[in-house]
Amino acid sequence: MTRKTVRIAMNGVTGRMGYRQHLVRSILAIREQGGLDLGDGNVLWPEPILVGRREHALKALAEQHGLDPANISTDVDAVLADPTVEIYFDAQVTSAREEAIKKAIAAGKHIYTEKPTATGLDGALELARLAEAKGIKHGVVQDKLFLPGLLKLKRLIDGGFFGRILSIRGEFGYWVFEGDWQTAQRPSWNYRAEDGGGIVVDMFPHWEYVLHELFGRVKSVQALTGTHIPQRWDEDDKPYDATADDAAYGIFELDGGAIAQINSSWAVRVNRDELVEFQVDGTEGSAVAGLRNCRVQHRSATPKPVWNPDIPATEVFRDQWQEVPDNAEFDNGFKAQWELFLKHVYADAPYQWDLLAGARGVQLAELGLKSSAEGRRLDVPEISL
Repeated sequence: MTRKTVRIAMNGVTGRMGYRQHLVRSILAIREQGGLDLGDGNVLWPEPILVGRREHALKALAEQHGLDPANISTDVDAVLADPTVEIYFDAQVTSAREEAIKKAIAAGKHIYTEKPTATGLDGALELARLAEAKGIKHGVVQDKLFLPGLLKLKRLIDGGFFGRILSIRGEFGYWVFEGDWQTAQRPSWNYRAEDGGGIVVDMFPHWEYVLHELFGRVKSVQALTGTHIPQRWDEDDKPYDATADDAAYGIFELDGGAIAQINSSWAVRVNRDELVEFQVDGTEGSAVAGLRNCRVQHRSATPKPVWNPDIPATEVFRDQWQEVPDNAEFDNGFKAQWELFLKHVYADAPYQWDLLAGARGVQLAELGLKSSAEGRRLDVPEISL
């Protein structure tokens, strides 16, 4: 076996998602397993270069995880000018991402990035076109496709379990504390539109790729947004006005005729098994999938409830569903996609979740906000380079 070291600039690793899911659960986890075997006698050894604005925080991360203290930097331009750095990864706040990715493309780095890739469709498409013109490899995080619950759901779809799919109902969200008497679970910028915050910008790109990959391209969107909690408290315990939407209620028409309804909220208390669940109903069967679990009810085992408000329910409906077995070992979804991207770059393996796919997510978010503002359903045109 030949070990090849791959130096990856990781910008934004002091943030919650960049640190936990991308650095610890992905890159460091790949190192802990001995690297990534490409299957051709070569093993990739990822060497993260920690990039951010706070040097003391980067030093603390490097020390905590036994990384080379020389591999930290607050100077993005200097890191991009380093010819030994081959991949640029971005997990910054959305408002800072577009410009940084442009610089990385110009420097000839392969690009892997969180979403949304830009603050608007024009910018997202420009990134995809610049990357194609430069001839670099590029990918966008679409992690939910690699979660056990959705992998089981895809197995059902591929096996024809549902027959003709009629509808998809999604519920996502949880109560995010305002920050006054209990610390908020999300950073304050998420609730300021001027800083790129808002649940539509955050979650509609997720719903685009989930719907597109599993059920069909989104043809139209009708959305209603709300800012249910108008004032929150920031990391310094100071009150601020929440200018971004914290809830969105969307209806999506899909190729093939299925209709998806997805509610997204940071102001809802959870009364379901997981923080996100999708119910899929088809002519032959139904399923409810979360992040990890998936339950089904086939047509042949569907009971016949009778509406009668005058007597208590005589059936426990949840007990009439069957759990879909794992039938496989599921790795962390972020790590699984990192491995696919690295194989794409260094073994030319196929990879479809590129910057154009990321632009589709930005497009849906943009149209969702416009739909809510104008109070009407909007078509979602196909986009291309």
